[in-house]
Amino acid sequence: MAKVQAADTQCPVELGLNILSGKWKLKILWHLSKGTIRFNELKKLLGNITTKTLTQQLRELEEQGIVLRNVFPEVPPRVEYSLSETGITLKPILKGLCEWGKTYQQKKYDLEVLQ
Repeated sequence: MAKVQAADTQCPVELGLNILSGKWKLKILWHLSKGTIRFNELKKLLGNITTKTLTQQLRELEEQGIVLRNVFPEVPPRVEYSLSETGITLKPILKGLCEWGKTYQQKKYDLEVLQ
């Protein structure tokens, strides 16, 4: 579970990192930034994540108000996940992180080619 102190005692950067830290959360949010996704579809997109871990990560993001869980009264049950209004505010940050990663990756590749 993300360690979140009282909002008035924690550095905003530390707060954000604590909420989003972990191996899977940013990957989950990246996929959800593209639209609503069903649980099993998200699991396939993430690759080798276990059902238990995905459930736990989604639950934590839901508790933080970043992800919405929509359960449809069907048999078998259908559950979809999407970004909340708060989660949507992360989209430019996720896009910026992606662009930064591409730039870093290219610079690193260019340096390796020169060596």
